[in-house]
Amino acid sequence: MGGFGGMMGFGGFGFIFMILFWVAIIAGAVYVIKMLSAKDATRPDKERPEDLLRKRYAGGEITKEEFEDGIEVLKRS
Repeated sequence: MGGFGGMMGFGGFGFIFMILFWVAIIAGAVYVIKMLSAKDATRPDKERPEDLLRKRYAGGEITKEEFEDGIEVLKRS
């Protein structure tokens, strides 16, 4: 009997279940990799635009009006 490691016990659908199993495993791995790379994009050590504006304002690089305009633009986007 043997065929496909004895998976024919599922009424002949053993091969299909085996394929679905591996597709699920691969899809899960892809999902985990995407989630890990998405976390990398939102790491806290990267400066947010608001923080950059605050630093530039505090350092005297931009005026109060430029700072407020920048904050308003960021709120709208």
